[in-house]
Amino acid sequence: MPNYIRPRIPGATIFFTVNLADRGSTLLLDQIDMLRAAIGLTRKDRPFHVDAWVVLPDHMHCVWTLPEGDCNYSTRWGAIKGRFSISLRRAGFTPPSTPGNGGVNPALRKGQAGIWQKRFWEHHIRNAEDYSAHMRYCWMNPVKHGLVERPEDWPYSTVRRDIREGRYEFA
Repeated sequence: MPNYIRPRIPGATIFFTVNLADRGSTLLLDQIDMLRAAIGLTRKDRPFHVDAWVVLPDHMHCVWTLPEGDCNYSTRWGAIKGRFSISLRRAGFTPPSTPGNGGVNPALRKGQAGIWQKRFWEHHIRNAEDYSAHMRYCWMNPVKHGLVERPEDWPYSTVRRDIREGRYEFA
């Protein structure tokens, strides 16, 4: 396994992709209120600015800007994932097993709930053009996946907020 070292840039703006272990699941939408609560509690404990966010059935993309002097996005993701997983367990959710493996969920390892992929993907935004491209990626993802025809029709996105604030553009 490669020895990947994540960049540590205080106050950075970062694009993320976070996936469920079961890529065919609809869990994120089915339990959107639990996800929103986990995000809200995490932002209260460890603030960050949400530049863009889109939640799809089995994954999500977002762009965050961290506070000046703070580079710890991994702890934030751990808290969001953990809080969501705990809420699901308290509500009686059990991660599904995979057929043919003796009933064991392959994503379930020591200390994991079996809900999330172990890692997430991040990209540090380099400049204004890169920022615009990743914002558009978040906005357009539900269209790309055939869930809606227009980004503003997807209810699990910040795109409508961005339209109201005049930040939605495709130049």
